Amino acid sequence: MALWGVKDDVYSGGTIDVDYSTKVVTGTGTTFSALTVGDVIIIGAAGAFGEAVVSEITDETTISIASTQYLSGAAISGEEWTASQRPKYLAGDSHWGINEVFGVDNDEVGLARTTIYSVDHGGWVGIVTYTDSNGRVRTKSEVFVAMGRDANGFGGITSGIALTTGEGGDAADDTFFPE
Repeated sequence: MALWGVKDDVYSGGTIDVDYSTKVVTGTGTTFSALTVGDVIIIGAAGAFGEAVVSEITDETTISIASTQYLSGAAISGEEWTASQRPKYLAGDSHWGINEVFGVDNDEVGLARTTIYSVDHGGWVGIVTYTDSNGRVRTKSEVFVAMGRDANGFGGITSGIALTTGEGGDAADDTFFPE
């Protein structure tokens, strides 16, 4: 299992319940076969309940998670969720929240160049916006995993179709990085 993948939007659909004691996630209307061990699931609207790493896929409606450490502790029942191949080492990071890490494809890097959300490189990027002491909106960004295309045009987070797998990979995170 790699520490990250190329898709910031693997799958979402249906709702989930989490049993903290057994670390079992039970879905209703889910297709967990779309996931891979090591994917990160983000639970609740805007990640309200936190995130966890998938450790086992039993069937379409049952998975296990490696830890409940980065979940809120509140009961999780009938909640929306999404899965990502974002870097696992960022789970629970106190410096970068769930809604501050993005898969940025090569096209988005170019389009963001003239905005306050300009980043140095495509890949897995953290973006935080804040207002400074003079009332100006500022951004702080960090590239966690630089992922661009190689000389043959393969690799990286790509818009539409991932060149290496033939599958779409870019999420609807286009608040900061419009296509």
